[in-house]
Amino acid sequence: MRKEPKWFLRDWAAIRDAGDKAETFVACHLLKAVDGWNDMGLGKFELGYLRDKEKCENRPLSEACRQTGDTHDYTLHFQMYTLILHGMNRHSTPLLHELLTLFPCVAIIGVRQCGKTTLLQELPHTWKTYDLEKASDYDQIARDPDLFFRLNRSHIAIDESQRLADIFPALRVAIDSDRQQVGRFVITGSSSPDLLHSIAESLAGRVAILELSPFNLAEACAMPPSDFFQAINEPDAIPKLLTLQPRHELPRLFDYWLRGGYPEPWIKNQIRFHKLWMQNYTQTYIDRDILQLFPGINRQKYRLFIQMLGNLTGTIINYSEVARVLGVSQPTVREYFQIAHGTFIWRHIPAYEKNVTKRIVKHPKGYLRDSGLLHFLLHLTDLDALMAHPQMGRSWESMVIENILRGLDARGIAYDYYHYRTGGGAEIDLILEGEFGLLPIEIKYGQTVSSKALRGIRDFVQERQCPLGIIINNAERVIQYEENLIGIPFSCL
Repeated sequence: MRKEPKWFLRDWAAIRDAGDKAETFVACHLLKAVDGWNDMGLGKFELGYLRDKEKCENRPLSEACRQTGDTHDYTLHFQMYTLILHGMNRHSTPLLHELLTLFPCVAIIGVRQCGKTTLLQELPHTWKTYDLEKASDYDQIARDPDLFFRLNRSHIAIDESQRLADIFPALRVAIDSDRQQVGRFVITGSSSPDLLHSIAESLAGRVAILELSPFNLAEACAMPPSDFFQAINEPDAIPKLLTLQPRHELPRLFDYWLRGGYPEPWIKNQIRFHKLWMQNYTQTYIDRDILQLFPGINRQKYRLFIQMLGNLTGTIINYSEVARVLGVSQPTVREYFQIAHGTFIWRHIPAYEKNVTKRIVKHPKGYLRDSGLLHFLLHLTDLDALMAHPQMGRSWESMVIENILRGLDARGIAYDYYHYRTGGGAEIDLILEGEFGLLPIEIKYGQTVSSKALRGIRDFVQERQCPLGIIINNAERVIQYEENLIGIPFSCL
């Protein structure tokens, strides 16, 4: 690709060629928008264009303006979006800044490669960042953690903090030396079930935890958070939910479902890169992260277990059956599930057992937290293969659930989550419990939902006097099925 800059005349009215005038008009307005987004702190954006070595340009406007007849009317024809916006806004950024005004330390946790290091770049320029995967930074802190924090008392960010266990007691001492000062430290950590234990043991009451995940749908589409998450957290939710409008076209939504939310493949936006990235990601997760954290683990058995998770996604987990297939003991299988959950690639969903009046299934459910990783493990490379696969429905269900939970996390809304299934087969995919009360959510792939399909959630709402039950579907608009049952298109999220 050519790397020469391209120049545009700001006064496009002086340009005679209709195509050049239209291209300049669009480019100048995009440049103004990029400057505005940067000024508002929505992310770090820049504008680029593509041109190959033969100077054949992938222009953002192909046949940009076409003269029609003698009336000099002009029609815009957009062929390819080649104006590239580098950088995508994370919905958790405002929460990070808010927590820094309330706590001495913020811990950003999440799966590897979900954007934690990039989020640190949103800190003011006065902050210094140390990466414990970098040998020089590791040695500087590990040599004497207490002395390091005496010399660096504030505005310090430490990436991959789980690499050095001694950092947590030293950080506690540093915070206690000036307990009233807030916004002093940020630490990040991934792929370590012991990380939360270390934080709870050494930093209880001193640190706020922010869980970061791969992109949700709105982040992948570079859109602001949906009003859905604010509405369900308010007492009178139904009138606000009824005003929601679809925000995403189905092709874009389905593309996100197929590809998942890991940021780097989205930013590169190349099919070949996505495949190779997933391949290397899973290999690194097993061969480096897991072996470093659990050196005694049977690598081949755990690799087979990860492959099995694709078919176990969205199902009731029977530990004895999984143990039999893998040829290991049931305690070993339970440990494998704990490792997968603790390293943020698998989400364990317990059964809802509170105030039950019917015989219920008490086994947990679970799913791979990123749909792109799920589809890679199932060898689903396009939508046709996904739509024909037996796991399609469970894949859709798990993707929607994960998007809902990611949206709540980004707003800092506290909640617990469960699934519900009776011995008679009535099932609710997701039950949320928090300050907003008890909220059952049923997930349907289709755009129409029959009255019979609503029976399970209807009975649950009536028995527990829930103020609201939600059905997420693929309808074209929000539908109020009954007084306290409302259908919301996933495209509204």
